[in-house]
Amino acid sequence: MKKRIVLLPGDGIGKEVIGSAKDVLRAIAEEFNHNFHFETHEIGGAAIDLYGTPLPETTIDACKQADAVLLGAVGGPKWDHNPSHLRPERGLLGIRKALDLYANVRPIKGFKNLLHTSPLKEEVIVGSDLLIVRELTGGLYFGTPSERRENGNVAVDTLSYSRKEIERIVDKGFQAAQGRRGHLTSVDKANVLESSKLWREIVEEKKAQYPDVTVEHVLVDAAAMKLITNPTQFDVIVTENMFGDILSDEASVLTGSLGMLPSASLREDGLGLYEPVHGSAPDIAGKGVANPVAMILSAALMLRYSFQLDDEAKLLEEAVQSVLDAGFHTADLHVPDGRPVGTVEMTRLIVDYIKSQNASKCIMSCYI
Repeated sequence: MKKRIVLLPGDGIGKEVIGSAKDVLRAIAEEFNHNFHFETHEIGGAAIDLYGTPLPETTIDACKQADAVLLGAVGGPKWDHNPSHLRPERGLLGIRKALDLYANVRPIKGFKNLLHTSPLKEEVIVGSDLLIVRELTGGLYFGTPSERRENGNVAVDTLSYSRKEIERIVDKGFQAAQGRRGHLTSVDKANVLESSKLWREIVEEKKAQYPDVTVEHVLVDAAAMKLITNPTQFDVIVTENMFGDILSDEASVLTGSLGMLPSASLREDGLGLYEPVHGSAPDIAGKGVANPVAMILSAALMLRYSFQLDDEAKLLEEAVQSVLDAGFHTADLHVPDGRPVGTVEMTRLIVDYIKSQNASKCIMSCYI
């Protein structure tokens, strides 16, 4: 298989972890006889410094021609005082909009030997395995441009959703639930917001098309509480843009570290942008201690969702699990009696597992 992958390192540790993803994908390509062509473009603060914009047209054009996009991270204090149109985050929002990446998918699953790193009690989070499906191109972040009124004393933002925008993300949520445990939790604020009332109406209409999925409606404040007190009750959560942003970051405490969480932002035809949930962490950038696991797991999501290479994705996820089970970890995980390693060594261990494990499978197949 031949695929073109655009790499957007971005800022801070993004440059380091994107290199890790490239290394493991090269190993996968070698072991499974694929041809992955990589090209690198700028986004975020790095693009502002070089081109005077957080999202150059050359980056947009390259991403539109790619089979998939991997993004490291954007942002940092260096650009905090820039005007709003020159903030690194505008690059991320812009590329999502330009590519029509309407569905953000975030799997939240703890690694057994890392559950103690969560601030929550282990007995509460053990067995947690959920998927958050977040609408990504509508809502408050993309409504009528924000404005100040009454001499700057009143701020106005608009939350707007069309029926089409809601229908397609709700379908994605139902489809995800069909492939998992068959339970969909729709999160809204239908007791207050008109957009949420429309959201709930559409979910009710859609559920007849998915008779094998059980549907539950939960208000966003109650969902936030239940994520912390009883996370194992969730299978798939589908929700609008801002609620999904908040809930997915809250759910990160189930794993103990943002450095473990991958995400996929998908278009209807399968094109996807894949990125770790964590930020650019400028305080540790360049020190070689960043956790590459979330970026590597994001690459596994790319293999699965955009390329339909499920065996390759499973091997990559298995490699991460095996290395963690062996006690290796980066500094953010604080594993007692563990074996701390840096970014490069963690990546090398995962690559070594991919090569040795796949070689073993090939050898075994020769004798079957």
